[in-house]
Amino acid sequence: MRHGNHRHQLGVKKAHRTALVANLAVALLTHGRIETTLAKAKALRPFVEKIITLAKKAAATENPAEKLHFRRLAISRVRDPKAVALLFDTKVQEFRDRPGGYTRIYKLIPRRGDAASMALIDLIEAGDEGYSSVRKKRTRKAAPRARAAVAQALKDSTEKPEETSVSVDEKQAEE
Repeated sequence: MRHGNHRHQLGVKKAHRTALVANLAVALLTHGRIETTLAKAKALRPFVEKIITLAKKAAATENPAEKLHFRRLAISRVRDPKAVALLFDTKVQEFRDRPGGYTRIYKLIPRRGDAASMALIDLIEAGDEGYSSVRKKRTRKAAPRARAAVAQALKDSTEKPEETSVSVDEKQAEE
């Protein structure tokens, strides 16, 4: 049965779809960012991330036979040796410490003419931290810490004026 296998068909036959996604992957790997329809971008994301994972596995291993094996697997899927060489030789260093999530999709305004939903898919840079999540303030657990911090601040503020008054007197005596 084919239950749950209806993802990313893009309205074309399988051979056309694999060629389409491979060509989009070549464009993304060479240019770093491409503009396409939202459906194609969503179909491209898992494909490219699996190729980048192959490149990471090749970079992590010391066995030359395994490195060649991973490179040939990537060439069989992407079908462009130059793009695979670019990924395996230079771009893999950017993704070495990143545990997945190598691409980001931005939704754009619909295309003029057929109103197709457009998207921008790009490779994430090495130092990109992503979006920072906004956390809710804790009220119960933070309150004892806050009280302790306020008490410490009051204790410190009562001690500091004496120290500063002594230092001011010393400065006046020196002048």
